[in-house]
Amino acid sequence: MTGHLCEDETTGTVDPLDAERVLPEAESTLGSGPRRLLTAFAVLTALATHQLFVLGGRTDQYWAWTIHTRPTVAFLGAAYAAGFVLSVAGLRQRSWPHVRVAVATVTAFTVLTLAATLVHGHKLHLSTADPLARSAAWVWLAVYLAVPAAGLAVLARQWTEPRSRPARSPLPTWLRWVVAAQGLALGATGAVLFGRGLTAHHGTGATAGCWPWPLMPLSAQVLGAWLLALAIGAALVVRERDPAGLRVPAVTYAAFGVLQGAVLLRYRGEMDAGPALWAYGAVLTVVVATGGYGWWVVRHRPG
Repeated sequence: MTGHLCEDETTGTVDPLDAERVLPEAESTLGSGPRRLLTAFAVLTALATHQLFVLGGRTDQYWAWTIHTRPTVAFLGAAYAAGFVLSVAGLRQRSWPHVRVAVATVTAFTVLTLAATLVHGHKLHLSTADPLARSAAWVWLAVYLAVPAAGLAVLARQWTEPRSRPARSPLPTWLRWVVAAQGLALGATGAVLFGRGLTAHHGTGATAGCWPWPLMPLSAQVLGAWLLALAIGAALVVRERDPAGLRVPAVTYAAFGVLQGAVLLRYRGEMDAGPALWAYGAVLTVVVATGGYGWWVVRHRPG
């Protein structure tokens, strides 16, 4: 009966599933704010991927700071390429619930990278004589001042909106546990890298034993920021339990795992063949498998 959609027709009682205000997925459309943020991140990650994969041998000239090890350059290039995949996949979605995790991941990464930039600003090419290097450093600083603010503004506005109706076919419990476990592994490693890079300003000793190759403090923090952001995305997927929200994270995880696996194979001769390398390889294998299966679940979910 009109005006009593939340009542049981026989008893007149309110259905508890409808007691909370929810919106059908079609009504929770993707607004201009998230689209602009994802568009900007797509352009910026594409540019960063080009600079690192194509011009990575000249980071003293074409990057915001000088990176001395090829595995670090390749890791960052692969991470930004996965970020590009995340942005493009997000832009293909039509509703906010489908990109909520993506926007939160972008925002988390840029906020953490801004913190690393402010701590290690003296490592940037802000006052170098080379105009290309100086421009790269100032563009980096501008990006990581603007994008975190934009991301936080989008989240603050969108997160308070009514959520779409709960999924009729939530994620399998075992899959949530696997995603939670790999998020924990990525988050713990990212926290160690970010924390150690935060307290060190010279040399590579701060990350010895916890990463397969030596990292300078700023690079350690940016690598840690990527891992922490992906861990935050995993936590949100587990929390929401909605296969619809898994679409973009699954593709991103698969891309990240495949690209980082290629980096590991390409530069394994420059890495320490110890427990950290084997653990990292195992985590990447699980990330690829989980991302691929998550994508399959989304493609074949009922309804």
